[in-house]
Amino acid sequence: MTQSKAKIWLITGVSSGFGRALAEAALERGDRVAGTVRSAAAKAAFEALEPGRASGFLLDVTDEPAVHRTIAAIEHDVGPIDVLVNNAGYGLVGSVEATSLAEMRQMFEVNLFGAVAVMQAALPFLRARRAGHIVNITSMGGMTTWPGIGAYCSSKFALEGLSETLAQELAPLGIRLTIVAPGGFRTDFAGRSLAQAARTIDDYDATAGNSRRILAEHGGHEPGDPRKAAQAIIGAVAAERPPLHLLLGPDALLHVGEKLGALVEEIGRWAVVSATTSFDPPL
Repeated sequence: MTQSKAKIWLITGVSSGFGRALAEAALERGDRVAGTVRSAAAKAAFEALEPGRASGFLLDVTDEPAVHRTIAAIEHDVGPIDVLVNNAGYGLVGSVEATSLAEMRQMFEVNLFGAVAVMQAALPFLRARRAGHIVNITSMGGMTTWPGIGAYCSSKFALEGLSETLAQELAPLGIRLTIVAPGGFRTDFAGRSLAQAARTIDDYDATAGNSRRILAEHGGHEPGDPRKAAQAIIGAVAAERPPLHLLLGPDALLHVGEKLGALVEEIGRWAVVSATTSFDPPL
């Protein structure tokens, strides 16, 4: 396979997980990567991967002015961004009733509004070039749901919907967008990237509580390999016709497929009722 022209990637959250795996894969290809991190130690560790081609930037994606300054600095100091990957985010376990609004709002600030801030800061540069590719990392939990992770799923559902809309807005401008929905991968999602709602309610122990236990037990034993996910994402970005939706992992295919099948069946079963709600024609 012929090596394509080197690209400049901006990846949020490159300290670990998908962000680190994707950054390493891009660097191995000879590309340059600007990666955001949350500490000076993480910045130094990232830049040590490939001095001169791995550039770390301290950034909290919920700090909108800092996001705009950082994107401008990357464009000036590293070069024109070819691929923007919104990867930064975290999970939250807790029943909907027990999860406080403050906990939900903070999750949306990172998982949704942080991604929006990064895109809004980068898009003027991409539009000026009429080129670029945005990759938004969501989750199979952005297309289907489980008890106990309602806040997390809703933040990813929101990012899915916004991304689908944005893809339509950007298509005439020559800018592509791909939504990546992974299943269970051996990242740190079930570890330091997973928060717990401060409150629990005993009545939800068999539902939300069970999900909490499953995540704790399966952490570190997930079937997905982040390195293979990184190669899949790189392949999608390089494709002549990149996908709008890219599911990663057999579990994502299974659970999202079951959800979509059930949705189609239910819509069909109630179609007669759905079709009876129009005004009657005038006599």
